[in-house]
Amino acid sequence: MKNKSNNNKVVLSKKQIDDFLQVLKVRFDKNMNRHKNLSWPKIEKKLLSNKAKISSLYQMEDSGGEPDVVDYDKKTDTYVFFDCSPESPSGRRSVCYDLEGLQSRKEHKPKNNAVDMCQSMGVELLDESQYRKLQNLGEFDLKTSSWLKTSENIRGLGGAIFGDRRYDQVFIYHNGAGSYYAVRGFRTSLIL
Repeated sequence: MKNKSNNNKVVLSKKQIDDFLQVLKVRFDKNMNRHKNLSWPKIEKKLLSNKAKISSLYQMEDSGGEPDVVDYDKKTDTYVFFDCSPESPSGRRSVCYDLEGLQSRKEHKPKNNAVDMCQSMGVELLDESQYRKLQNLGEFDLKTSSWLKTSENIRGLGGAIFGDRRYDQVFIYHNGAGSYYAVRGFRTSLIL
């Protein structure tokens, strides 16, 4: 049984952690093209020493993100996880970009927004360069789209950006931050 602590982190039992690490390992082994020359035992050891990161990854998984390792920085000895679900995570769709966008809606307000959900989960929205990196690892968002971290300039004018893949091309678009669609969610990253 998962419980929420006061800081919105999911508290997992030892069995849940063990089961979840097995899910991550199977995904890691199945998708070696995403993380060539990396070793699961080192990643697992690092995960086990940071329960907050396991909680964040679990929330990525629980909302449909299928997190996987996509990078390693030797200088900082950190691993980078991205949501690698084929489509924008199903448990994170139909949301505005941020709270300001949500509050700007006069009617038909969704229940949440991408920025606040990220903060609650302890993760970051993918930015445009990360999204393009993800798209180099496979074909994602063929039927959906994903909000992306938006610059202050664009956000200050009321907009936000999102990406998808259509016609074998990756596209980055703009929309009002208060918009939301059943097929638009958001993808996240976590540094371990």
